[in-house]
Amino acid sequence: MRRPLNLRQVEAFKSVIENGTVSRAAETLSISQPAVSKLIAHLEEDTGLKLFDRVKGRLAPTERGMRLYEEIDRIFAGIRQIENAVAVIRREEQGQLLVGVMPALSGAFIQQATMSFLRSYPNVYCAIQTRSSQWIADWLVTRKLDVGLISSRIDNPYIMTEPLMEHPLVCVMPLDHPLAERSVIEPNDLDDVPFLSFDPESSTGQRITSIFESYSVRLNVVLMTTTAPTLCEFVAAGLGVSLVHPLFISGMKGRVAVRRFEPLIPFDFQLCRVRESRNAALVETFLGETRLTAERISRELLSET
Repeated sequence: MRRPLNLRQVEAFKSVIENGTVSRAAETLSISQPAVSKLIAHLEEDTGLKLFDRVKGRLAPTERGMRLYEEIDRIFAGIRQIENAVAVIRREEQGQLLVGVMPALSGAFIQQATMSFLRSYPNVYCAIQTRSSQWIADWLVTRKLDVGLISSRIDNPYIMTEPLMEHPLVCVMPLDHPLAERSVIEPNDLDDVPFLSFDPESSTGQRITSIFESYSVRLNVVLMTTTAPTLCEFVAAGLGVSLVHPLFISGMKGRVAVRRFEPLIPFDFQLCRVRESRNAALVETFLGETRLTAERISRELLSET
């Protein structure tokens, strides 16, 4: 009658597979090499399976050994998921904050605002979801998010909004572009010039289209994209010019030329939250840190443009 398997045998077997040698497995498990070899031998005896071939003094897993390892690894992965769930539940007991952010703000901006928040609430479970403005708006309405950072306005009595980082759009172009010689760019300057545009359904795309139509200027759109980082990379590569919020070109100094655009096209983001939030104190602190981060970055942008 075979003995039931024990966890120490399984751990030794898994460690030998993953570390490649008995000696490294012994170091990982903080036991002696003979102890590892004995555990492996007992595992083979108790399972009735040949798990390793002995090749020049080393253990090489057999096909059956690798099949068993795959099952063991799957089980251990499940245990790790349980451990992660326990950690999340423990942190949720100390509070949680669910934040939705549009892609354009998902980089340095949200990282800086969130790190400032976590300095005040280091044990709060904070989740950041990067999605479209419409997706974030829908999840705010259904209270699946506490805070949202988006580009479009929300007309809903259950959602409170405030403008954030208002700044006119600027004209960006490759460093060697002919228009870089000018200090101010106007609509007529861009007539039939290769232009990179945002999705016409987006709020930025709609504002840009409206301005050029009012001046009867034909935009020669050579590329359309939904994300600001993609658009700015193509501008830097020399494909054409565009109009963007200065935040979108943060970190691209020396890669694109930036010029003032007139008439001014004011643009801001929207900082949103649900009314009567379950996490009112956490939300207020996060909003405060987000405003401070926006003010600091806005000052930097104004000094550069």
